[in-house]
Amino acid sequence: MTELQFDADVLVAAARAVDGLEDFGDDSYREPLERLLWSLEHEADLNALGRPAMLQRMVDILSTRLRVQEWLRRYPEIRDEVIVAPLVIVGLPRTGTTMLHRTIAADQRLYAPLWYEVRFPCPDLDWDFTAAGDRRIREAKAEVKMMIDSNPELLSVHPLDAMEPDEDIMLLEQSFYSFNIQALANVPTFDAWIEAQDHTVGYEYLKLLLQFLQWQKKRSGQPGERWALKAPHHLHYMDLVFKVFPDARIVQSHRDPVDTIPSLASMIANVWQVYSDSADPVVVGQQWARKFARGLQHTLDVRRERGDDDFLDLWFRDTVSQPLAEIARVYEFLGMELTPDASTEMARWQDVNRRELRPPHAYTLDQFGLSEEGLKAQFQAYREAFIEP
Repeated sequence: MTELQFDADVLVAAARAVDGLEDFGDDSYREPLERLLWSLEHEADLNALGRPAMLQRMVDILSTRLRVQEWLRRYPEIRDEVIVAPLVIVGLPRTGTTMLHRTIAADQRLYAPLWYEVRFPCPDLDWDFTAAGDRRIREAKAEVKMMIDSNPELLSVHPLDAMEPDEDIMLLEQSFYSFNIQALANVPTFDAWIEAQDHTVGYEYLKLLLQFLQWQKKRSGQPGERWALKAPHHLHYMDLVFKVFPDARIVQSHRDPVDTIPSLASMIANVWQVYSDSADPVVVGQQWARKFARGLQHTLDVRRERGDDDFLDLWFRDTVSQPLAEIARVYEFLGMELTPDASTEMARWQDVNRRELRPPHAYTLDQFGLSEEGLKAQFQAYREAFIEP
């Protein structure tokens, strides 16, 4: 096989060679792929681990797209799956959304995308619908282990686990219309370009992948009534969430950006350091503070336009101090009964996943070129609405 390079034609050929498939469905992936590859080659300064890892990630995404099209050809009824009133948990990163999402996902009536499913949403073409026969699980566990082995501090920042629910931003990455790759490497030219694009095609592909995952879960014998999704990324495109999922129910978690943005920067800096030996924490801080100031303003604008009936506001201090009471509010918002069985499973998950069981997360604002005054000014509108009304 030709040596992999950050060249679209080379990677497309490599992806087609995986299963001998040809059909990508459409070419909407092509321009963002080409622009991303340029940034990975010329800006990301990838290290000896990062370069092959990113090349393989591109092949994984492209070969997944080919497999998705083949599964759709074989089982066109996948497109008939109905995504009913999904719960979408949003909020700045580091506001307790992971804990909230994973606790709620303990309710067996809810579908939740697991880390291995969002990283590898499409199974092999001969999958037998069992966990034992699913190569994705083995590969996802190996990748998570590689990341932790490369930078053990990651566990103090985020509870990485291939078998736990995680963010559907990685499903958006399958279209290349997401900010997920920016959390892995510094690709500023691609970042500026993708921010300026219409992301409708990405959200439509997200819906298709959720339909596919829902079909997979049903075939595997998993019951479910609706999806529990979670991704801070949706703050940037709340208009598209409602465009593609008109009956979505949004839970927005709130915490002062003065506390969350430095913590987010620490998380992303730790990930950048896995793939590049020159990751600059100040660049991380400036880039992601700007991105989320923009995203929060967008969601504020959407809320102002459509009203707050589709939103439930929770505060970090409450979800941490009384998570099950706050989850009861979520169920009331959804119009679902919080059953004794679901409450028991949630309490059990909470008990075995206490924050104190993981290493402490230490960081300072100065590390990332941030200041309290600067963050208060940058997030003024949001803070006036939800932090210091």
